[in-house]
Order: sequence, then structure tokens, then C-alpha cells
Amino acid sequence: MANIATTKMSSKGQVVIPEDIRKRLKLKAGSQFVVVGENDVVILKAISPPSMEEFDALIAEARQKGKEAGLKPSDITAAIAKARGRK
Repeated sequence: MANIATTKMSSKGQVVIPEDIRKRLKLKAGSQFVVVGENDVVILKAISPPSMEEFDALIAEARQKGKEAGLKPSDITAAIAKARGRK
């Protein structure tokens, strides 16, 4: 299988990922990507949400780091209110 293919961009800015690459990477309709552009290089990086197990581990780690930093629930509430433009 080829790792390189060519494609064209439509008038709406849409780019088709060639079928062999979609199949090899198991990309489906609705797949999401991070797009990085620099000079004449465009990079698409497929992304996917974490599984519930991974998400639970991330939350547990965030809570532990918050405890280590001495944050209280009221600190988090205040930071959210501030970010939303409320006092």
C-alpha cells in the first residue's frame, strides 16, 4: 500500500482523503482532525475522544494535581465564573 497519494481541494475547501489511506487508517465519515499549516505544508492529524476509562484517569489525575496545589472546590468555581466574565 502506498503512503503517498494526491488529491485536489474543491471550491468549498474540501479535500478528499484517498480511499486506500482512509481504509488503512480506519477513518470514517465524521472523523475529526487537527489541521496544521506552515508555509506550503498542511498536516492532518486524526484525533478521537478518550475512552471513558482514559477520561476517568484524566479526571483522577486532575483532582490529584488540584489537591497537591492546594485548590479547593470554591477556587474552581471562582475561576470558572471569572473565565465566563462573571464575578
